[in-house]
Amino acid sequence: MPPDYWQTLRLTLALASCTTALLLVLGLPLAYVLAHSRSRLRPLAEAVVSLPLVLPPTVIGFYLLLAFSDSTALGRFLIEKLGLSLNFSFPGILVGSLVYSLPFMVQPLQAGFQQLPRSLTEAAYTLGKSRGTTLWRVLLPNMKPALLNGAVLTFAHTLGEFGVVLMIGGNLPGRTRVASIAIYDEVQSLQYDQANAYAGTLLAVAFAILVGLYWFSKKDAAHLS
Repeated sequence: MPPDYWQTLRLTLALASCTTALLLVLGLPLAYVLAHSRSRLRPLAEAVVSLPLVLPPTVIGFYLLLAFSDSTALGRFLIEKLGLSLNFSFPGILVGSLVYSLPFMVQPLQAGFQQLPRSLTEAAYTLGKSRGTTLWRVLLPNMKPALLNGAVLTFAHTLGEFGVVLMIGGNLPGRTRVASIAIYDEVQSLQYDQANAYAGTLLAVAFAILVGLYWFSKKDAAHLS
């Protein structure tokens, strides 16, 4: 077992968990707006959300690295006014993960909203329910599979992030060294047994997540039928 195995694993799971929780909060209103918007700018917004799907991770990481540096207005503001130095820190790789995993949360949620019958919303409004109450009490309980899919895809995707995390965070043990980077380091050092410890763990976690997802989906489908 690698000496920093548990430390690296905890950091990896913390990054995936924080990214999933924050994107669930941020992605719900964004997905709702995209699902119901009739604006001509909707395709532009959808393209921006989907951009991480087609851009190389190193491109995203490179531009975020520049944006967070003290050579830009944003970077200077974060450092001088807020005391935030995001490059080579956990908050920095968290921001990078939020950007890179955004479509994996928003797209399933948007599809979930679009698949709900319009009559649900109309019935709630007819009964005098507000938009907020309609969202939380009517719409979300009827799109559990979409919520689960978004959360699972985001968590699993973050577990395997490499390029974005490496560009923004580097390889600092206990701070930014996640399992995917540790695997690369161990392979470069020809330490295949130690690389296998990380790789095997990620494989087991990813497999367990998928089994849980398919089990829940099957159970939910059986309940609806």
